[in-house]
Amino acid sequence: MLATRGLTWRIGEVAIVDGVDLELAPGEFLGVIGPNGAGKTSLFNLISGLRRATGGTVLLDGREIGQLPPYRRARLGLGRTFQSSSVFGSLSVRENVRLAVQARRGGSMRLWRRAAADRDVVAAADRALARVGLDHRAEALAGTLAHGEKRKLEIALLLAGEPRVMLLDEPMAGVSAEDVPELVSVIKSLTVDSERAVLMVEHHMDVILELADRIAVMHHGALLACDTPETVMANPTVQEAYLGEEL
Repeated sequence: MLATRGLTWRIGEVAIVDGVDLELAPGEFLGVIGPNGAGKTSLFNLISGLRRATGGTVLLDGREIGQLPPYRRARLGLGRTFQSSSVFGSLSVRENVRLAVQARRGGSMRLWRRAAADRDVVAAADRALARVGLDHRAEALAGTLAHGEKRKLEIALLLAGEPRVMLLDEPMAGVSAEDVPELVSVIKSLTVDSERAVLMVEHHMDVILELADRIAVMHHGALLACDTPETVMANPTVQEAYLGEEL
């Protein structure tokens, strides 16, 4: 569903992302790990279009999308979350997701008139909220949600865009320990549908090991290894590269 071929981003002589080759199959969950500065978020920025690669290509269903702006990639089925929570705090939880549904469908962006009367839009928003366990908080202001709930809301926003490939950038960042298991359960459900695939950057190794079918290891911008969790964790090169470096 998603592939990168020799994907590179250089600033002067420094390679922030250096010739990365990755493939993501339908229904697959691929985890990306590496220390701070390894190039993980930069890789996501290149795939999602926030940065323009200086070399290589990005393919979505075999189509080269490396020259497309982020919104064009989103319309083709590529969705993304970010490390920092980003929601409309002064709008209700339902209104946040409703806007995402409207953006996907190309309808009116007025909040309280036609959209309020469009039962299909509201129903789609409510389905996304139910999927992440936030249906009981639909009328709450998004700004009043706890951090873990905001992470769930971001996933609901992503689902409202109907992506086939989902990029999750450190979804556990800032989430309290007691909220992690429930959020992991929500994320695990994303690939139940074999037509969707997930690429996730995460520092919590226990989360990665529970969720990922394969793990890609980045080091100094390059791909050090990409294999099953068991093979990657037993890889001497990976162990040597991260000796004394926190994953």
